[in-house]
Amino acid sequence: MLKSIFAAALAAGALFATTALADVTVYTAGPQSLIDKLSAGFTQQTGIKVNVFQATTGKVMARIEAEAANPVVDVVISASWDTATDLAKRDWLLAYTSPNAAKVPDFLKTDTAVAQGISALGIAWNTKSGTPRPSEWADLTKPEYKDLVNIPDPAQSGSSFELTAALAAQDDWKLFKELKANGAIIAGANADALNPVLQGAKAAVFGAVDYITLAAKAKGESIDVIFPASGTVIAPRPAMIMKSSKNQDDARKFVDYMLSDEGQKLVADQMLMPARTDIPANRPLISELTLLKYDTKEVYGKRKETLATAAETFK
Repeated sequence: MLKSIFAAALAAGALFATTALADVTVYTAGPQSLIDKLSAGFTQQTGIKVNVFQATTGKVMARIEAEAANPVVDVVISASWDTATDLAKRDWLLAYTSPNAAKVPDFLKTDTAVAQGISALGIAWNTKSGTPRPSEWADLTKPEYKDLVNIPDPAQSGSSFELTAALAAQDDWKLFKELKANGAIIAGANADALNPVLQGAKAAVFGAVDYITLAAKAKGESIDVIFPASGTVIAPRPAMIMKSSKNQDDARKFVDYMLSDEGQKLVADQMLMPARTDIPANRPLISELTLLKYDTKEVYGKRKETLATAAETFK
Protein backbone atom coordinates (compact mmCIF):
# COMPACT_ATOMS: atom_id res chain seq x y z
CA MET A 1 0.00 0.00 0.00
CA LEU A 2 2.79 2.39 0.97
CA LYS A 3 4.62 1.52 -2.25
CA SER A 4 1.48 2.33 -4.27
CA ILE A 5 1.03 5.68 -2.54
CA PHE A 6 4.72 6.50 -3.02
CA ALA A 7 4.57 5.56 -6.69
CA ALA A 8 1.44 7.67 -7.19
CA ALA A 9 3.10 10.60 -5.46
CA LEU A 10 6.16 10.28 -7.68
CA ALA A 11 3.99 10.15 -10.78
CA ALA A 12 2.03 13.20 -9.70
CA GLY A 13 5.25 15.02 -8.90
CA ALA A 14 6.69 14.16 -12.29
CA LEU A 15 3.54 15.38 -14.01
CA PHE A 16 3.63 18.63 -12.04
CA ALA A 17 7.29 19.15 -12.85
CA THR A 18 6.67 18.52 -16.54
CA THR A 19 3.80 20.97 -16.56
CA ALA A 20 5.65 23.60 -14.55
CA LEU A 21 8.76 23.40 -16.71
CA ALA A 22 7.01 23.13 -20.06
CA ASP A 23 8.35 25.58 -22.61
CA VAL A 24 6.19 28.25 -24.21
CA THR A 25 6.47 28.36 -27.99
CA VAL A 26 6.15 31.79 -29.56
CA TYR A 27 5.91 32.50 -33.29
CA THR A 28 6.65 36.14 -33.96
CA ALA A 29 6.97 38.54 -36.87
CA GLY A 30 8.57 41.12 -34.61
CA PRO A 31 12.27 41.97 -34.46
CA GLN A 32 14.55 39.14 -33.34
CA SER A 33 16.25 41.31 -30.73
CA LEU A 34 12.89 42.13 -29.11
CA ILE A 35 11.70 38.53 -28.78
CA ASP A 36 15.15 37.53 -27.50
CA LYS A 37 14.98 40.13 -24.73
CA LEU A 38 11.34 39.38 -23.90
CA SER A 39 12.14 35.68 -23.73
CA ALA A 40 15.15 36.22 -21.48
CA GLY A 41 13.24 38.53 -19.15
CA PHE A 42 10.26 36.19 -18.99
CA THR A 43 12.42 33.15 -18.25
CA GLN A 44 14.35 35.02 -15.56
CA GLN A 45 11.09 36.10 -13.91
CA THR A 46 9.14 32.84 -14.20
CA GLY A 47 11.61 30.03 -14.88
CA ILE A 48 9.63 29.14 -18.02
CA LYS A 49 11.72 28.73 -21.16
CA VAL A 50 10.60 30.16 -24.50
CA ASN A 51 10.96 28.45 -27.87
CA VAL A 52 10.95 31.02 -30.67
CA PHE A 53 10.29 31.01 -34.39
CA GLN A 54 10.89 34.46 -35.90
CA ALA A 55 10.01 35.29 -39.50
CA THR A 56 7.78 37.50 -41.63
CA THR A 57 4.04 37.41 -40.97
CA GLY A 58 3.54 35.42 -44.17
CA LYS A 59 6.03 32.74 -43.10
CA VAL A 60 4.60 32.62 -39.58
CA MET A 61 1.10 32.08 -40.94
CA ALA A 62 2.32 29.48 -43.42
CA ARG A 63 3.94 27.52 -40.59
CA ILE A 64 0.77 27.67 -38.49
CA GLU A 65 -1.23 26.38 -41.46
CA ALA A 66 1.26 23.58 -42.08
CA GLU A 67 1.05 22.49 -38.44
CA ALA A 68 -2.74 22.77 -38.19
CA ALA A 69 -3.20 19.01 -37.76
CA ASN A 70 -0.62 18.94 -34.94
CA PRO A 71 -0.33 22.47 -33.48
CA VAL A 72 2.91 23.47 -31.78
CA VAL A 73 2.63 27.22 -31.20
CA ASP A 74 1.24 28.73 -27.99
CA VAL A 75 1.55 32.48 -28.65
CA VAL A 76 1.51 34.23 -32.01
CA ILE A 77 2.75 37.81 -32.50
CA SER A 78 1.99 39.18 -35.95
CA ALA A 79 2.92 42.38 -37.75
CA SER A 80 -0.61 42.71 -39.17
CA TRP A 81 -3.87 43.05 -37.24
CA ASP A 82 -5.63 41.21 -40.07
CA THR A 83 -3.97 38.06 -38.76
CA ALA A 84 -5.83 38.43 -35.46
CA THR A 85 -9.10 39.00 -37.32
CA ASP A 86 -8.55 35.96 -39.53
CA LEU A 87 -7.59 33.58 -36.72
CA ALA A 88 -10.50 34.80 -34.57
CA LYS A 89 -12.93 34.06 -37.41
CA ARG A 90 -11.58 30.52 -37.55
CA ASP A 91 -12.12 30.20 -33.78
CA TRP A 92 -8.45 29.36 -33.30
CA LEU A 93 -7.80 31.90 -30.55
CA LEU A 94 -8.21 31.71 -26.80
CA ALA A 95 -10.11 34.56 -25.16
CA TYR A 96 -7.89 36.30 -22.63
CA THR A 97 -7.64 39.82 -21.25
CA SER A 98 -4.45 40.46 -19.33
CA PRO A 99 -4.75 42.62 -16.21
CA ASN A 100 -1.77 44.54 -17.65
CA ALA A 101 -3.89 45.53 -20.67
CA ALA A 102 -5.91 48.04 -18.64
CA LYS A 103 -3.97 50.97 -20.12
CA VAL A 104 -4.00 49.64 -23.68
CA PRO A 105 -6.54 51.66 -25.74
CA ASP A 106 -9.67 49.78 -26.76
CA PHE A 107 -8.84 49.97 -30.46
CA LEU A 108 -5.65 48.02 -29.76
CA LYS A 109 -7.27 45.02 -28.08
CA THR A 110 -10.10 42.52 -28.49
CA ASP A 111 -11.23 39.51 -26.46
CA THR A 112 -8.63 37.38 -28.25
CA ALA A 113 -5.80 39.76 -29.20
CA VAL A 114 -3.84 42.66 -27.78
CA ALA A 115 -1.19 44.84 -29.37
CA GLN A 116 2.39 44.18 -28.32
CA GLY A 117 3.36 47.52 -29.85
CA ILE A 118 2.67 49.67 -32.89
CA SER A 119 4.73 50.73 -35.86
CA ALA A 120 3.94 53.29 -38.55
CA LEU A 121 5.01 53.62 -42.15
CA GLY A 122 7.02 56.53 -43.47
CA ILE A 123 9.68 57.50 -45.97
CA ALA A 124 13.11 56.21 -44.97
CA TRP A 125 15.59 58.65 -46.50
CA ASN A 126 19.37 58.46 -46.68
CA THR A 127 20.51 61.90 -45.52
CA LYS A 128 23.77 61.62 -47.49
CA SER A 129 22.13 60.50 -50.74
CA GLY A 130 22.43 63.91 -52.40
CA THR A 131 18.67 64.02 -52.92
CA PRO A 132 16.36 66.69 -51.47
CA ARG A 133 14.67 65.79 -48.18
CA PRO A 134 11.21 64.45 -49.10
CA SER A 135 8.13 65.55 -47.20
CA GLU A 136 5.37 63.78 -49.14
CA TRP A 137 4.90 60.43 -50.84
CA ALA A 138 4.70 62.11 -54.24
CA ASP A 139 8.14 63.66 -53.77
CA LEU A 140 9.62 60.26 -54.58
CA THR A 141 8.22 60.48 -58.12
CA LYS A 142 10.43 63.52 -58.88
CA PRO A 143 13.42 63.30 -61.26
CA GLU A 144 15.88 63.63 -58.36
CA TYR A 145 14.74 60.17 -57.21
CA LYS A 146 14.99 58.45 -60.59
CA ASP A 147 15.91 54.76 -59.99
CA LEU A 148 16.61 55.47 -56.31
CA VAL A 149 13.41 54.29 -54.56
CA ASN A 150 12.56 50.89 -53.08
CA ILE A 151 9.08 49.75 -52.04
CA PRO A 152 8.49 46.86 -49.59
CA ASP A 153 6.54 44.05 -51.22
CA PRO A 154 2.86 44.35 -50.20
CA ALA A 155 2.56 40.58 -50.66
CA GLN A 156 5.15 40.05 -47.91
CA SER A 157 4.35 42.95 -45.58
CA GLY A 158 0.87 43.47 -44.15
CA SER A 159 1.56 47.11 -43.32
CA SER A 160 2.91 47.78 -46.82
CA PHE A 161 -0.22 46.18 -48.23
CA GLU A 162 -2.48 48.48 -46.21
CA LEU A 163 -0.52 51.59 -47.24
CA THR A 164 -0.61 50.51 -50.88
CA ALA A 165 -4.35 49.85 -50.77
CA ALA A 166 -5.14 53.10 -48.95
CA LEU A 167 -3.08 55.30 -51.28
CA ALA A 168 -4.14 53.50 -54.47
CA ALA A 169 -7.79 54.06 -53.58
CA GLN A 170 -7.22 57.82 -53.49
CA ASP A 171 -6.13 58.25 -57.11
CA ASP A 172 -6.75 54.91 -58.87
CA TRP A 173 -3.06 53.89 -58.74
CA LYS A 174 -1.79 57.15 -60.29
CA LEU A 175 0.90 57.64 -57.62
CA PHE A 176 2.20 54.09 -58.02
CA LYS A 177 2.24 54.34 -61.81
CA GLU A 178 4.35 57.49 -61.48
CA LEU A 179 6.68 55.74 -59.04
CA LYS A 180 7.13 52.91 -61.54
CA ALA A 181 7.79 55.39 -64.36
CA ASN A 182 10.46 56.97 -62.16
CA GLY A 183 12.25 53.66 -61.68
CA ALA A 184 10.94 52.65 -58.24
CA ILE A 185 10.99 48.91 -57.64
CA ILE A 186 9.37 46.43 -55.25
CA ALA A 187 12.34 45.09 -53.32
CA GLY A 188 11.29 42.25 -51.04
CA ALA A 189 10.29 42.45 -47.40
CA ASN A 190 10.89 45.50 -45.18
CA ALA A 191 14.55 44.83 -44.33
CA ASP A 192 15.35 43.93 -47.94
CA ALA A 193 13.93 47.25 -49.10
CA LEU A 194 15.78 49.26 -46.44
CA ASN A 195 19.27 47.74 -46.57
CA PRO A 196 20.24 49.27 -49.97
CA VAL A 197 19.18 52.68 -48.63
CA LEU A 198 21.33 52.25 -45.52
CA GLN A 199 24.22 51.22 -47.77
CA GLY A 200 23.76 54.22 -50.08
CA ALA A 201 22.81 52.27 -53.21
CA LYS A 202 19.32 53.75 -53.04
CA ALA A 203 18.04 57.04 -51.63
CA ALA A 204 14.68 56.19 -50.07
CA VAL A 205 12.11 53.57 -49.12
CA PHE A 206 8.50 54.36 -49.92
CA GLY A 207 6.54 52.96 -46.97
CA ALA A 208 9.32 51.91 -44.62
CA VAL A 209 8.46 50.37 -41.26
CA ASP A 210 9.52 53.15 -38.95
CA TYR A 211 11.04 51.34 -36.00
CA ILE A 212 13.74 49.71 -38.13
CA THR A 213 14.73 53.09 -39.55
CA LEU A 214 14.57 54.83 -36.18
CA ALA A 215 16.75 52.15 -34.61
CA ALA A 216 19.32 52.53 -37.39
CA LYS A 217 19.28 56.31 -36.93
CA ALA A 218 19.84 55.89 -33.17
CA LYS A 219 22.94 53.84 -33.97
CA GLY A 220 24.36 56.70 -36.03
CA GLU A 221 23.34 55.64 -39.53
CA SER A 222 22.79 58.40 -42.11
CA ILE A 223 19.06 57.74 -42.23
CA ASP A 224 15.87 59.51 -41.22
CA VAL A 225 12.17 58.74 -41.33
CA ILE A 226 9.57 61.21 -42.56
CA PHE A 227 5.84 60.85 -41.93
CA PRO A 228 3.94 62.65 -44.74
CA ALA A 229 1.38 65.18 -43.55
CA SER A 230 -1.06 63.81 -46.12
CA GLY A 231 -1.30 60.66 -44.02
CA THR A 232 0.10 57.22 -43.38
CA VAL A 233 -0.95 53.95 -41.78
CA ILE A 234 -0.09 52.35 -38.46
CA ALA A 235 0.49 48.67 -37.89
CA PRO A 236 -0.56 47.37 -34.45
CA ARG A 237 1.24 44.08 -33.79
CA PRO A 238 -1.29 41.68 -32.21
CA ALA A 239 -0.32 39.01 -29.71
CA MET A 240 -2.65 36.03 -29.49
CA ILE A 241 -2.88 32.79 -27.55
CA MET A 242 -3.85 29.80 -29.66
CA LYS A 243 -6.84 27.80 -28.44
CA SER A 244 -4.88 24.66 -29.33
CA SER A 245 -2.09 25.59 -26.90
CA LYS A 246 -1.15 22.85 -24.45
CA ASN A 247 0.43 25.47 -22.17
CA GLN A 248 -2.35 28.01 -21.85
CA ASP A 249 -1.56 29.14 -18.31
CA ASP A 250 2.07 29.78 -19.18
CA ALA A 251 1.02 31.45 -22.44
CA ARG A 252 -1.14 33.84 -20.41
CA LYS A 253 1.86 34.56 -18.19
CA PHE A 254 3.93 35.39 -21.29
CA VAL A 255 1.30 37.88 -22.50
CA ASP A 256 1.16 39.37 -19.00
CA TYR A 257 4.93 39.84 -19.02
CA MET A 258 4.87 41.33 -22.53
CA LEU A 259 2.39 43.96 -21.26
CA SER A 260 4.16 44.54 -17.94
CA ASP A 261 6.18 47.68 -17.23
CA GLU A 262 9.36 45.75 -17.99
CA GLY A 263 8.00 44.14 -21.17
CA GLN A 264 6.60 47.36 -22.58
CA LYS A 265 9.86 49.18 -21.87
CA LEU A 266 11.61 46.52 -23.98
CA VAL A 267 9.10 47.25 -26.75
CA ALA A 268 9.82 50.99 -26.51
CA ASP A 269 13.57 50.32 -26.53
CA GLN A 270 13.11 48.77 -30.00
CA MET A 271 11.68 52.09 -31.23
CA LEU A 272 8.17 50.67 -31.46
CA MET A 273 5.27 52.55 -29.89
CA PRO A 274 4.31 50.70 -26.69
CA ALA A 275 0.74 49.42 -26.59
CA ARG A 276 0.26 50.91 -23.13
CA THR A 277 -0.28 54.66 -23.06
CA ASP A 278 1.58 55.11 -19.76
CA ILE A 279 4.92 53.84 -21.07
CA PRO A 280 7.18 56.59 -22.50
CA ALA A 281 8.86 56.23 -25.87
CA ASN A 282 11.57 58.27 -27.58
CA ARG A 283 9.76 58.44 -30.93
CA PRO A 284 6.62 59.92 -32.56
CA LEU A 285 3.36 58.49 -31.20
CA ILE A 286 -0.01 57.93 -32.88
CA SER A 287 -1.30 61.30 -31.67
CA GLU A 288 1.49 63.02 -33.62
CA LEU A 289 0.70 61.34 -36.95
CA THR A 290 -1.91 61.99 -39.63
CA LEU A 291 -3.61 58.70 -40.43
CA LEU A 292 -5.18 57.76 -43.74
CA LYS A 293 -8.85 56.86 -43.53
CA TYR A 294 -9.89 53.57 -45.08
CA ASP A 295 -12.15 50.61 -44.40
CA THR A 296 -9.94 47.74 -43.26
CA LYS A 297 -12.60 45.11 -43.97
CA GLU A 298 -13.07 46.43 -47.50
CA VAL A 299 -9.31 46.66 -48.08
CA TYR A 300 -8.68 43.04 -47.08
CA GLY A 301 -11.77 41.92 -48.96
CA LYS A 302 -9.97 43.07 -52.12
CA ARG A 303 -6.52 41.79 -51.13
CA LYS A 304 -6.02 39.48 -54.11
CA GLU A 305 -7.16 42.13 -56.56
CA THR A 306 -4.90 44.78 -54.98
CA LEU A 307 -1.85 42.52 -54.97
CA ALA A 308 -2.47 41.55 -58.58
CA THR A 309 -2.68 45.20 -59.62
CA ALA A 310 0.50 46.04 -57.69
CA ALA A 311 2.35 43.16 -59.34
CA GLU A 312 1.11 44.22 -62.79
CA THR A 313 2.07 47.86 -62.15
CA PHE A 314 5.64 47.02 -61.16
CA LYS A 315 6.34 44.06 -63.45
